[in-house]
Amino acid sequence: MERGFDEAKCRQLAGSLLARYDREGRDLPWRRTRDPYRIWLAEIMLQQTGVKTVLAYYARFLERFPTIQSLAAAELEAVLSIWQGLGYYRRARHLHATARQVSDELGGRFPETCEAMGRLPGIGPSTAGAILAIAFGQHQAILDGNVKRVLARLLALETPPDAPAGKRILWEQARRLTPRERPGDYAQAIMDLGATVCSPRRPACPSCPWQGDCAACRLGRPDLYPVRLARMPKPRKYQFQALVTRPDGRVLLLPNRDATLLGGLWHPPGDEPGGSPTPPEAQIVRRHLAEAFGIDVATPLPLEAVTHTFTHFHLTVFPFLCSWQAGEPPEASGGRWIDWRLDRHTPLATLHRKVLARLG
Repeated sequence: MERGFDEAKCRQLAGSLLARYDREGRDLPWRRTRDPYRIWLAEIMLQQTGVKTVLAYYARFLERFPTIQSLAAAELEAVLSIWQGLGYYRRARHLHATARQVSDELGGRFPETCEAMGRLPGIGPSTAGAILAIAFGQHQAILDGNVKRVLARLLALETPPDAPAGKRILWEQARRLTPRERPGDYAQAIMDLGATVCSPRRPACPSCPWQGDCAACRLGRPDLYPVRLARMPKPRKYQFQALVTRPDGRVLLLPNRDATLLGGLWHPPGDEPGGSPTPPEAQIVRRHLAEAFGIDVATPLPLEAVTHTFTHFHLTVFPFLCSWQAGEPPEASGGRWIDWRLDRHTPLATLHRKVLARLG
């Protein structure tokens, strides 16, 4: 079955899926437009985030940035502030960078080829295909996580979808299944199928229009597919963070100027993540603040550790309550004293909100 279906069967499968979509397709705000800006925004937000979570963020984001020009004109910090809580912050940085590139270099218009679309930050082949199919009606296939799962089960694919051979087979089948008529609706339909019927656990096979042709369903074990690549366990890293508080309750936060993990967000001062599972001595924390920022604090008090999982590693943070006594961070550090519970403009990652919550 891994060789896929012939042309006639592909037309039949696409037709039955579109019929289901016409009857049962979800009414989502980005499906009521052909504006490539709004479709692009939805596709980026939906990467690694479910529809229920995205709906509220999508509405707030468009209220703040209704056009690509307004997004391009904004400061990155304002974009990250709206994005807070949605996670995978690189997506927000890519949105901002793409908006500026489209606005400044492309006259405010998205490119209309996969090759040119793929040169924009954060847009891979599947996202490019989705935008071009939905916004421009082009005959383009998609292969996001939901679609990989659907097709891997349809074919009972014995090769992991993320392995080069598996990806090649699935892209070939995705292109053959995508109809020339209504390619955008088909893209939405197959994403719906993966999200609402062919779910990772306990797929609702009796509700699937492809049940009779699904090899995994005929085997009676759709849960065995997709076949997973063997994964190495995530490493665990450790760091301390100093919650330097003033008498008025404000806390010292620093900007993360790193362009990768949590770049553009704010965080308490601390050391770099490393390999020691033991919290440092209080005097080490105090000395770090004095040497790095010229700040004197009372003896740091250890608080309950915070654990957080990123894509590639687990992190344990050892927070310390540090009562400020004297000194100000150097201007070059960009440090800011804020009331983190009331501030609505300084973007913070979920990790650092968890750390700050240790203040009680």
